[in-house]
Amino acid sequence: MTEAPIPAHLAPAPPRGEGVWIGLVIMGLWACKLAVALAMPIDWASPWTYVLVLLLTHLYTGMFITAHDAMHGLVSAAKGLNRAIGTLAALLFAYNWYPTLLANHQKHHAYAAQSQDPDWHPGGFWVWYLSFARHYITWWQIAAMAVTYNLAKLWLPAENLILFWMVPAVASTFQLFYFGTYLPHKGDHAPADPHRARSQGLGHAWAFATCYFFGYHHEHHAMPWLPWYKLPSARAFTAQAEA
Repeated sequence: MTEAPIPAHLAPAPPRGEGVWIGLVIMGLWACKLAVALAMPIDWASPWTYVLVLLLTHLYTGMFITAHDAMHGLVSAAKGLNRAIGTLAALLFAYNWYPTLLANHQKHHAYAAQSQDPDWHPGGFWVWYLSFARHYITWWQIAAMAVTYNLAKLWLPAENLILFWMVPAVASTFQLFYFGTYLPHKGDHAPADPHRARSQGLGHAWAFATCYFFGYHHEHHAMPWLPWYKLPSARAFTAQAEA
């Protein structure tokens, strides 16, 4: 991380409330898109079917990022509201339990890319992913998903539930893991880097599409008080300072 003074617009500041409506918009879009997708006939020959799966995957990722920002107290300055939105976003994402996510994420920041970090593993991609999943997927989540699926299919087509509800949730775990954990933390890091994290190159459209700017991961670890939508400014600042 550069030693240049942090500019005022990147300095720590209490949340101003935009995180609340941004989080609610993401959850609202997910709910609306999912409701439409579950009720429509599936046209396997149409590319829009697969575009919808990708869009729902991205919105699932956005809900996790909303829960993540709540873990840092960045959604709302009101602690109860901040936690409520984080809990709701986590539950909508395949019944993730916010307190478990919070405890693991605190360890991740305290011990990034070390043996105590629940998000890190010294093995290759698949071994690391399975280790990552083991810390975040519980049997009660799987049971809750199974019960919800079996109840919902009494009124909705099973193939719609699988394609538009289950598949995007699973795909999102790969998106979050690959762009938000594996790429930033794999391999060796500079000994002087306490965050043991790297960032992708500048390219804000691609950074948003892949993981809501969490490819700018060194900036997140260096400035954890910034919500996800301010990470592009942080990345531009560090890139300029390093040039």
